[in-house]
Amino acid sequence: MSHRTDTGLYFDVEARAMEKRDRELIPRRLVIALFSLALASVLLTAFAVLTDRPKVGVPATTAVLDSRDVVIDGSGNAIVVTDATTGQTVLDLGNGGFIAVVNDGLERARLVNRIPNNPPVTLTLYDSGRLSLTDPATGWKTEISSFGPGNVKIWLNVLKN
Repeated sequence: MSHRTDTGLYFDVEARAMEKRDRELIPRRLVIALFSLALASVLLTAFAVLTDRPKVGVPATTAVLDSRDVVIDGSGNAIVVTDATTGQTVLDLGNGGFIAVVNDGLERARLVNRIPNNPPVTLTLYDSGRLSLTDPATGWKTEISSFGPGNVKIWLNVLKN
């Protein structure tokens, strides 16, 4: 029978390393705080729904200055925007940039709602200067004016051409 002699040097260092490793990786207080935040969010939302609190993040309704129905056709990054009533090409971009990003969101909404083909969307300019794109087929809507003046300028060109 062999007896292992514990010198205390290597064994103690290894034991201390294992002790550190075996401690909680996420502090208990942090876990409690995160669950408290999630619970508070659910309670606030439930309170707002139960008391019919009015929505405050919804843009104010203003008069429509201009509106146009367009069809956005995107394959990859290439984007072609045509007027839905005349069939005239309004915009043809090899690299659609931001319009391609908006089209991705639109295609996702149509996929989720199982909308076939590519029905037209409505680009609307309001009296307040707000610009929005709405898909009547799905109810999907995005506020174009939220994405900066450069992107608004591109969509205004689509509206005016």
